[in-house]
Amino acid sequence: MTTPVTIVGAGLGGLVLARVLHVHGIPATVYEAEDSPMARAQGGMLDIHDYNGQLAVRAAGLMDEFRAIVLEGRQATRVLDRDGNVLLDQADDGTGGRPEVQRGELRQMLLDSLPEGTVRWGHKVSGVRGLGEGRHEVTFADSTTITTDLLVGADGAWSRVRPVLCDVTPEYCGMSFVETYLFDAGTRHPAAAKAVGDGSMFAIEPGTMPIGAHREKGETLHTYVMLSKPLDWFADIDFNDPPAAIARIAREFDGWAPELTALITESDTPPVHRPHYTLPVGHRWDQVPGVTLVGDAAHLIPPNGEGANLAMLDGAELGEALAAHPDDIGAALAQYEEAMFVRSAAVAEAEAEASDTPIPEDVISFFTKQ
Repeated sequence: MTTPVTIVGAGLGGLVLARVLHVHGIPATVYEAEDSPMARAQGGMLDIHDYNGQLAVRAAGLMDEFRAIVLEGRQATRVLDRDGNVLLDQADDGTGGRPEVQRGELRQMLLDSLPEGTVRWGHKVSGVRGLGEGRHEVTFADSTTITTDLLVGADGAWSRVRPVLCDVTPEYCGMSFVETYLFDAGTRHPAAAKAVGDGSMFAIEPGTMPIGAHREKGETLHTYVMLSKPLDWFADIDFNDPPAAIARIAREFDGWAPELTALITESDTPPVHRPHYTLPVGHRWDQVPGVTLVGDAAHLIPPNGEGANLAMLDGAELGEALAAHPDDIGAALAQYEEAMFVRSAAVAEAEAEASDTPIPEDVISFFTKQ
């Protein structure tokens, strides 16, 4: 007997789960709040690691499709100081285990691999309640409901499914990104393009969070200005007035090389504030029949390159556990959750330790170990 599975959230973790279940002949339905796959931009580049994210791609049977969307050369990494001097410059020799892809293309690859109708768009969850014997009722914003034998929350930081399992809520981690984009950078922003190089760039200064940038498709530079500031500090910035917001953010980097501050001041898009939240390190829940979580819904941490990879591996391992125990959901959840708790806690603990390391040493040591 196969297990009817309801997945809330069409992010990477939920879609990998749906795909792995499909490979094993287990039906699943994904409910997504967004109205369509193109409802919003899907973020920038992701490095998909050979020890977690790529394992999920293999379990999904999509390695050929994955290789087709890899952006060659983007594993190149450089670290600069505030004056633009090169501290580290690593070329992409094609042998690294962290190939870069566009998040949107990775998500579309997964969507294309699923049977038509698997994802139900425009279904925003407003509540979840247990019905007993492992069954749950999901209520949507339009007051419609569904019931399911297995409910999986793949719905991110502010999961509507998580409260069924535990009462923890995300807390601001004290750090935010401000994102900007420079388009056609080789022609329109040559100094910034030269500074960033062929892949990723981090500009660092002792005691200051770095400026990070990726060279994406089509000569696009995607910048992440990292700032350790309280939320009240950002609340005083009017992001509805892009020139004023850009000027305020740029002031934090007065005296830095102009090719670096250009990543902020020459933005072709309004700056976007991305506050980062986290769940307690090592948190877990007692197993509840018929429900579990994957990805950020389960183990939210500050961005460190592992979040998307962990979500994908969560989805793959949960799918394989359900395939291995088709008549025993409890056994499948126990197998999946124990491995997931250990894995995610180790990553969260490593991130907490790294946050205590001075920024230049932290960034350089991270890349020289790859």
